Amino acid sequence: MRDRPTHALLRRAEHAQLVVVGSRGRGGFRGLLLGSTSQHLLHHAPCAVACCSRR
Repeated sequence: MRDRPTHALLRRAEHAQLVVVGSRGRGGFRGLLLGSTSQHLLHHAPCAVACCSRR
C-alpha cells in the first residue's frame, strides 16, 4: 500500500474492532514509549487500540 502508515492504518481501522500496535523501545524506559504512529492511532482510531511491548 502506498500511503503513510498512519493513514493506511486508520482506513483499515474503520472496519475493525481492534487495532494492535507495538511500543517503540526495546526494553526498560524506552519500552514504555510509543512512536508517532501508535500515538496517532490511540487518539484518532474509530475502534479500540491495544499497545503491546515486547519482552
